[in-house]
Amino acid sequence: MAALNFFDPAFLEDPYPAFHRLRAEDPVHRHPLGFYVLTRYDDIAEFLRDPRFGKSGYQAIFESRFGSGPNGPWLPMSMLFRDPPDHTRLRALVSKAFTPRVVETLRGHIEAIVERLLDRMADLPQVDVIEALAYPLPVTVISELMGVPARDNEMIKEWSRDVARALDAIALPVGPEVIERGGRATEAIADYFRGLAEERRRRPGTDLLSGLVQAEEAGDRLSERELLATCLLLYVAGHETTVNLIGNGLLALLRHPEERRRLQADPALMPAAVEELLRYDGPVQRTGRMAAVDAEIRGVPIPTGTLVLGLTGAANRDPAQFAEPDRLDLGRDQPRHLAFGAGIHYCLGASLARLETQVAIGAMLRRFPALTLAAERLVWRPSTTLRGLDSLPVALGTARP
Repeated sequence: MAALNFFDPAFLEDPYPAFHRLRAEDPVHRHPLGFYVLTRYDDIAEFLRDPRFGKSGYQAIFESRFGSGPNGPWLPMSMLFRDPPDHTRLRALVSKAFTPRVVETLRGHIEAIVERLLDRMADLPQVDVIEALAYPLPVTVISELMGVPARDNEMIKEWSRDVARALDAIALPVGPEVIERGGRATEAIADYFRGLAEERRRRPGTDLLSGLVQAEEAGDRLSERELLATCLLLYVAGHETTVNLIGNGLLALLRHPEERRRLQADPALMPAAVEELLRYDGPVQRTGRMAAVDAEIRGVPIPTGTLVLGLTGAANRDPAQFAEPDRLDLGRDQPRHLAFGAGIHYCLGASLARLETQVAIGAMLRRFPALTLAAERLVWRPSTTLRGLDSLPVALGTARP
């Protein structure tokens, strides 16, 4: 079959028909650029836990795309692109802040943030949900957790978007302006956190950054480059994916009014609903590994050093795993989706993303029960790694107190 065109406008708007074709006709697809693409649930679930595939080799990929520079690329120094034991060491430094038990203690505060954001909308006939809710909620929460002053959120916003957009360059030929903007944004965020870390050395707090600074000062737990890379990862990943989850999830409900009414009639369904929204149109569409040894998948040889992409968005619509996979069903039994990945790189912030989405969508549907989509055509962000909307205009109808 024809090679998968990740940047086709039709694909960006709706990638799932292409995923269905690949899954049926070419489940271990060799892209003309030399990497392999997996689309079947069982293959991807096994691949993400397979020690034959890891993150070694990403440093060279980043350097080939973004150049080595005086500092070298920052992201490959983060846990996202490291194998054990470095991955284990780095993840242990921050994982306690994101456990389900700790995250649940934030529920009341997250609810208060959401209510303030919705209060600002109450008298408006129409809003952009991305700008008014989906972005400010997670960026406020991750900023507070990391000790980033609220006044700096807007300054970091565009940097974060440029970094997220540049992730496509890992596997695909993107324009030089995308690489240039991504490189500048990465350096800007690293410089910002370098300055903030100096402040925490002088005046430690209870935030995550203060804890990371203390680990760096211990000398053998965290280098300065690792500290800055960890800050970059936590801050960008801590809100970019949740922005898309809230936006994509609310759009799915607006396009399936019967399921929306079902949720409004039974708010206790919300945790299961968020799992189904993650499966149906998740914010992260793919994740990659490098072959550490010569390997095979479904009899297809994968040479050492080859990049393999697991399309989690495709896995989550696999009919072998999910009955009627293109149907949104908020009561689906135990949806074992791969939206947060699997294995040792399972999303660190999964519990926080779930909670923020549950609270945001639940409050939005309660306060604005007659909510409707206010645009015939929506614009998707030009990213093939992260799936999300540029904007989501909605008419609010009559607000409830």
